Amino acid sequence: MARNEEKAQSMLYRFREAQAAELGLGTRSDRRPKMASSCKSLRDCERWRGEILREISRKVSKIQDTGLTDYEVRDLNDEINKLMREKRHWENQIVALGGANYRRNVAMVDDDGKEVPGTKGYKYFGRAKDLPGVRELFQSKKREEDEENQAQTYYKKFTNQGPAYFGDLDEQDGSLLEFERKAEEEEWEDAYSHLRKVLNIPADTPTPPIPRGPSALQPNGHTNGDTSSRSSDSKRKAPDGDVEMNSSDSSSEDPSKKSKRDGVPPPQLNGENGASPEDVMLAHARATAAYIPFLSPEYLLQPKLPTRDEMEQFLLELRKKALVEEYFGGEGA
Repeated sequence: MARNEEKAQSMLYRFREAQAAELGLGTRSDRRPKMASSCKSLRDCERWRGEILREISRKVSKIQDTGLTDYEVRDLNDEINKLMREKRHWENQIVALGGANYRRNVAMVDDDGKEVPGTKGYKYFGRAKDLPGVRELFQSKKREEDEENQAQTYYKKFTNQGPAYFGDLDEQDGSLLEFERKAEEEEWEDAYSHLRKVLNIPADTPTPPIPRGPSALQPNGHTNGDTSSRSSDSKRKAPDGDVEMNSSDSSSEDPSKKSKRDGVPPPQLNGENGASPEDVMLAHARATAAYIPFLSPEYLLQPKLPTRDEMEQFLLELRKKALVEEYFGGEGA
């Protein structure tokens, strides 16, 4: 009868030993620890994690067998999930010992870029997805995701809109201002015709023009023609020249004197001398800031809205920064 040393050198013994090591049934001294935290060697942790990966791969291949019964498929799926949970414990221990981080929280997606259902928590592999009760679970999840994606697609067209969507660019071409001016004149005519009936005013009485302020600008930067003609008629029909001169001087000199005292040039309310709309708004802001000492002209200007390209570039930079922080821990930020 051969001794134990001679038995250990036989081909059959070595084959059985390699097979037991592959199945995770090695000798007692070389068996995988039940607690991952009890292993303090980084090399051993890497070794046991690789062994678990091989077991998972072998069981996932076995669960595809069509000859297995439903009970065997359920048992295999439970074993795979237990091995997946044990693998996460070993990966946490590897990170605790200063090794590589194998845990990447990257969602599994399909060809359409949608997250695959059943990739979080308890997972189903191979034929386990076709088991009674599991198929209905996946169908219900897919139906809920389709409804959610449909709702997101419907509301997505209302997001990431530029200033034109909110009507901030409607007055640039001047068509809206012209339409509003015509509507205002029509309403003025209707109101004055009603006033004629109430006060018994003769029908041939001409309709007076709409009283507009000096700052009412047309799209081209000039004031309305009826206001200028009305002001010129009032100047021509003034009975007293001295009164006309005093009133005009007081109206024209007071703002300029106050602006000169405050060190602000007098504003140009018309669009003469090729003044752009930005210059006109800046002149209005300076004139208003001259009367309010604690405000600066920059605070009174209209806010500058970003364009669609600028918004897309800003969102792209935010997405890049989030990806760098996720994969590199904020080192590249």
